[in-house]
Amino acid sequence: MPVANAGAPELNELSDLDQLLGSGSTRNLRYILNNLAPADIAHRIESAPPKLQQLLWGMIDPEFTAEVLGELSEDLQLEFLKDKDSAETASLLESLDTDDIADILQTLPDQMIPAVLKAMSVQDRLRVESVLTYDEDTAGGLMNTDTITVRPDLTLDVVLRYLRRHDEIPEVTDNLFVVNRKDTFLGILPLAKLLTSSPNITVREIMITDVDAIPASMPDTKVAQLFERHDWVSAPVVSDKGKNLLGRITIDDVVDVIREDADHSLFGLAGLSDEEETFGSVRKTAPRRAIWLGVNLFTAIMASMVINLFEATIDKVVALAILMPIVASMGGVAGSQTLTVVIRGMALGQVQAGNIRWLLSKEFAVGALNGLMWALIMGIVASMWFNDPKIAYIIAAAMVINLLAAAVAGALLPVTLRAMNIDPALAGGVALTTITDVVGFFSFLGLATLFYS
Repeated sequence: MPVANAGAPELNELSDLDQLLGSGSTRNLRYILNNLAPADIAHRIESAPPKLQQLLWGMIDPEFTAEVLGELSEDLQLEFLKDKDSAETASLLESLDTDDIADILQTLPDQMIPAVLKAMSVQDRLRVESVLTYDEDTAGGLMNTDTITVRPDLTLDVVLRYLRRHDEIPEVTDNLFVVNRKDTFLGILPLAKLLTSSPNITVREIMITDVDAIPASMPDTKVAQLFERHDWVSAPVVSDKGKNLLGRITIDDVVDVIREDADHSLFGLAGLSDEEETFGSVRKTAPRRAIWLGVNLFTAIMASMVINLFEATIDKVVALAILMPIVASMGGVAGSQTLTVVIRGMALGQVQAGNIRWLLSKEFAVGALNGLMWALIMGIVASMWFNDPKIAYIIAAAMVINLLAAAVAGALLPVTLRAMNIDPALAGGVALTTITDVVGFFSFLGLATLFYS
């Protein structure tokens, strides 16, 4: 791993790259780049435009390439590996942890994966294949098979001598895993207890047995919730039936899951794929955004068709066209607030079938209170603006109706979409906008038609 050199110039901003390239000083740039940590090198690459990304990638010393590759986004991993054959890819990945290798392989085209696995050593291939048998969004797909196990009948002195025989132990090791002769998980031996207890006692005497091992099929979001709830640094992963130890999950992998879930929710609410890159190419970015723009156009046409039903009323009262966007906008914002709160609660595992009714009642009450307050204010403004009491009653009533509809839709949409196996973060925003626009326009123009007919 490269370590920052105290005598080397710092590369703090993207402008530093431009200056070095502009001066033709690629030698200095290569020197500075390879004195950064792999994560920092990856950050510099991801923060650069596509052409500069390729140039920086080519400057990385071969001994650091694999570690930097493991820190990059999936799109960039695929971009940098597409021109390599299976043997080159296998050689590049061999120094990475098993879970990182599996993650990178899953970004490659399906037909390329068997060839890369075949080019690996037998030991590496068996380890990676054991992880690839599980979905990447499960504990099994997240785990690393690099673990240290001990038997319960050993003395601590024997365990310490066993550890000293290793040149190094796996990173982020805070516990040793205790198993029987059949590799069934029995408990953990914290390193703190190992180092502070008498060397003459056995592992069985100080091991911790009330440990909830993680089943290999558990979704990675639930794994992240357990790590957050229990402040774990690492946790054992066991088979679903036999409870045999398969590997372990460490906090660095869980942080990646939490970040990916946060990115997914953030991008989803904007109708974007979580594969969106800040400096992604136009060729990749435009089609990804076009899909949801098309969906949004369809929903906007639906809202316009509702407006068209009341064309005659709008022709009579021009003020309706001026005030109409206010009703839809207020409903959209109120609905988005509820939708965001519910999606976050679902991500944290807080929203369940037993409490959805209470949550719906709460959001309905909030919508009613805010609806009445802002309806009163807007009614006064509209009455003074157009000198027409009728328009005040119409917009006030429509705002209350739309904010109540927004509260109900924002609370129920995520639950309904999840039950239909549709991602609430990705589809919820578009569906909510359609509902609040249609209800807002229909209630406002429908009431206007009744009042002015």
